[in-house]
Amino acid sequence: MPPVQTLTTPQGRHLAYHQTAGSGPGVIFLGGYRSDMGGTKAIAIEAWAKAQGRAFLRFDYGGHGQSDSDFNALGIADWLEDARAALGLTQGPQVLVGSSMGGWLALLLARACLERIAGLVGIAAAPDFTEDSLLPSLTPSERDQMAQFGLIHRPSGYADGPYVFTQRLIDQGRAHLVLRAPLELPFPTRLLQGTADVDVPVQVAQRLFDHASGPDIRLTLVKGADHRFSTPACLALIEASLAEILR
Repeated sequence: MPPVQTLTTPQGRHLAYHQTAGSGPGVIFLGGYRSDMGGTKAIAIEAWAKAQGRAFLRFDYGGHGQSDSDFNALGIADWLEDARAALGLTQGPQVLVGSSMGGWLALLLARACLERIAGLVGIAAAPDFTEDSLLPSLTPSERDQMAQFGLIHRPSGYADGPYVFTQRLIDQGRAHLVLRAPLELPFPTRLLQGTADVDVPVQVAQRLFDHASGPDIRLTLVKGADHRFSTPACLALIEASLAEILR
């Protein structure tokens, strides 16, 4: 595997990334909360892109994976800045593949840089999760902790150690909601969702599908698939969705 490359953002964060040259439109993978560019989906899509001779980019947001910065000091707006900086590494139209929180960031990036976006694949996309999922789930004790310390800890089934959720994440999320105003997606959009996902329920995908407007938006439910969406069948569906958009 080629050595990791580093991008310095306008905000001074140093982001780790892997970029594969190829034909356009290119594909950019945006990972989830506390995930990184070495995950199963990112690696599988990279292998698919290489086999197709397709340009591909995967990267770590600030505070994630091999990138620097303090995770607890960053939030949605900061990671959107990172995504915009990563987009700047590419040429021409791009197809965004956003997993979980990366799906929210992909929608924000598409809204901010519409002229650069050729398509979007959301995998268990979690738009507005801070406002619609995290905040309503806070216990009285967690609300006290958030008010006193500016953060809470919760067990995680995906990352090493507990998840940390901060007031900055909530505040920045509130300023970047996408389901409260018209959401135009004027490019091919594929939303993929597992019915056994307990982290991002089917209702979230259905709400996004109902709310967004565009000429070619499709929602596919996979019975029994969980939030990881990383089985061979799920990976094949992601690749097929990309191939359909790129045709």
